[in-house]
Amino acid sequence: MATATFQTKATITSFGGQLLKLSHKSNSTGTDMAVNLYLPPQATTRAVPVLFYLSGLTCTPDNCTEKGFFQSQASARGLAVVYPDTSPRGLDLAGERDSWDFGEAASFYVDATREPFRQNYKMETYITKELPELLFREFAGKLDRSRISITGHSMGGHGALSLYLRHPGMYRSVSAFAPIANPSKCPWGEKAFTGYLGDDRAEWAKHDSTELVKNWSYGPLNALIDVGLGDNFYIQKQLLPENFEKVVKEKNLQGLSLRYHYSNQGYDHSYFFMASFAKDHVDHAAKHLGLGSA
Repeated sequence: MATATFQTKATITSFGGQLLKLSHKSNSTGTDMAVNLYLPPQATTRAVPVLFYLSGLTCTPDNCTEKGFFQSQASARGLAVVYPDTSPRGLDLAGERDSWDFGEAASFYVDATREPFRQNYKMETYITKELPELLFREFAGKLDRSRISITGHSMGGHGALSLYLRHPGMYRSVSAFAPIANPSKCPWGEKAFTGYLGDDRAEWAKHDSTELVKNWSYGPLNALIDVGLGDNFYIQKQLLPENFEKVVKEKNLQGLSLRYHYSNQGYDHSYFFMASFAKDHVDHAAKHLGLGSA
């Protein structure tokens, strides 16, 4: 099988670094996959650590690139940011586009086991194996494969937390903006897990951060979570960060900073909320990636 290689669709100068809009043929998904990569100016002279950002429902690699405001602080701290897509695209599978919260742009970052998604929706494999290997090979000398952290928003917050917990040692730290923290207990997660994994709740638990953290035994969590108290999805019990926090406290685990934010009418679920605290999340990653405190 031929080795996948990136095509560069655009190169954009930003905050002294370069944003690369890339695409490649994925062996994991069997489709072309888009990914954005921000290289800070420091990457011209040395390999820099890497922060993976996982987007939420309906998003593409461009959402956070254009509205998340990571690049400024990534440039200041000297770390790269990877913005993968949220699912395979162009498959036209049955049920894939029937609703905005399942199927295309709504993979929940799992490897599906249920038809018709089983063959192509292998997003955990893509995010944790294929994409990193491809990036570190193609950008050798610019990206430091030994220093990786992960973050995400909403569904991507679920992805960041669950992949961090499922792959101990792969990431130095994790952070999340308004994550779906207990998907087995909320409508979004129940719908997605049923569609991708079937009806066995024991399988769901393997991808549910609140269940996964019960078995964490690898030292401090090195985790930062931010939630807006004006977030309708938090109010509607789609996110349930309090369940995650409860387990962490019961297990006496260290290293979780969970912050609830209120200002005027309260921060909502949008990129306006996310961008308000993007600097903190870049700094959190930078600290654990060996770049020192801000």
